[in-house]
Amino acid sequence: MDVVERMVLWDIDGTLLRAGDIGAAVFDQAIEAVLGARPPARISMSGKTDPSIVREYLALMAVEETGDLVEAILGMLAANLVAAADAGILAEEGRACPGVPEVLDGLALSDGVVQTLLTGNIYPNAVVKVSAYGLDKWLDLDIGAYGSDHDDRNQLGPVALDRLAERHGARLNPSEVWVVGDTPRDLACARALGARCLLVATGRYAFAELAGLGADSTLTDLSDHEAVVDLLA
Repeated sequence: MDVVERMVLWDIDGTLLRAGDIGAAVFDQAIEAVLGARPPARISMSGKTDPSIVREYLALMAVEETGDLVEAILGMLAANLVAAADAGILAEEGRACPGVPEVLDGLALSDGVVQTLLTGNIYPNAVVKVSAYGLDKWLDLDIGAYGSDHDDRNQLGPVALDRLAERHGARLNPSEVWVVGDTPRDLACARALGARCLLVATGRYAFAELAGLGADSTLTDLSDHEAVVDLLA
């Protein structure tokens, strides 16, 4: 690998791709498989980590939280998502967001740039999702940071920087890092790290809701891929 001068940390859901209803459905299925009952309602998942979503569901269902119970549900969640991918449901119901393949490809061709994931998904779920839409070929997944690393998203940035240093010998200043996401939580995560942040309105938040948050850049989507590559690289 060339000398690394820039790191781009991608959120998945609502930023790189939209997986349709399957993302919420697999939580329903996993909770029912472990607890014997489905949640009475669906909670908002945007910008949250998988472990924190499970804990929120347990609280909603008035079920006492234990580490073993959370891990059992997360394990079933991963198994259900693999099954959905193997059956073609994930690819059929979802899509990559506009401009994403072109931006990922452009960054992959840019000298000194490495790109990976910073996501609330646990690692196996993250791999399944980006692989379902062929996005994994542009990402160094081994140096990413995942919900399985910490249930507090604001703690994930340093995990990615440490993995970059350990595996590629590159210790970047946080100012040389971009976090790309679609929620206020992505911005909070970037600021906790001291990184730059690009917010895109391809998730559940409208452009007007994101534009006033103070991110370094806010876009409706990534369809102007050449400009996005120039910005991030």
